[in-house]
Amino acid sequence: MALSAPIDARHGEPMSDYLLYRLAGWTGLTGAILIVIAAARRAGLLPETELTHALAPPASALLLLTLTALYLCQRAPAGRLGLAGFVLNHLGLSGLFAIEFLTHALRSVNIAPGRPYFLVVAVTFLAGVLLFTAASWRAGVLPRGALILYATGLSAAALRNSVPEPVYLTGLVVGAAGVLWLSLALLRTTGGSPAKIAAANRASVA
Repeated sequence: MALSAPIDARHGEPMSDYLLYRLAGWTGLTGAILIVIAAARRAGLLPETELTHALAPPASALLLLTLTALYLCQRAPAGRLGLAGFVLNHLGLSGLFAIEFLTHALRSVNIAPGRPYFLVVAVTFLAGVLLFTAASWRAGVLPRGALILYATGLSAAALRNSVPEPVYLTGLVVGAAGVLWLSLALLRTTGGSPAKIAAANRASVA
C-alpha cells in the first residue's frame, strides 16, 4: 500500500512522497555534517568560537524531519514497535536540541540543564534509538548497515555523561555516518510502498 501524500496547505494539493523524502534526505545530510563539526570542536580539532558552538543545536533539530521521513517510509511493516521507537527517538532528539540550545545560550553565565533532565533525555533517546532500530531491522526497508551505524553510534552518544569523552565523540561520528547513509537512502527513493523503497535501497548497493 502506498503511503498517503501529505497536503500542502498553501496550494491545496498533495505533496508527493518523493519531495518529502528528498527534503528529509538533504536535511539529514546537513544534520550529519553539523554533528561531525560539533564532534570535531569538542575534540579540539576546530576552534571554540561562537559560530562553531551555534552549529550544534540545529543538528538535532534538522534530524527531527529526517527521523519522521524514515518512520513514514516504513510505518506499516515497522508496526507498533516502530511507532514506539519513533516517538521516543523524536522526544529524545527534541530533548537534545533543548540541551544544546540552553547550554549554548547560557554558557556565558555558567548555567546548564540539571542532571536529572540530562538523565531523562538520555534514557528516552537511548530507548528510542534501540526500539526504532529494532523495528526498522525487522521491517527490512532501510539499509541494515546504516541501522547498525545509527544504533551503535547514537547509543554511545546518548550515554555522554556515562562514557569517556573519546567514546562519546566516536559515537557522534559513527552515528552521523549512519544518518548520512539513511539520508542517502531517502534521496534515492521516489516514494511508493515500503517494498518498493526496500528494493530501491537494495539495488543501490548491489
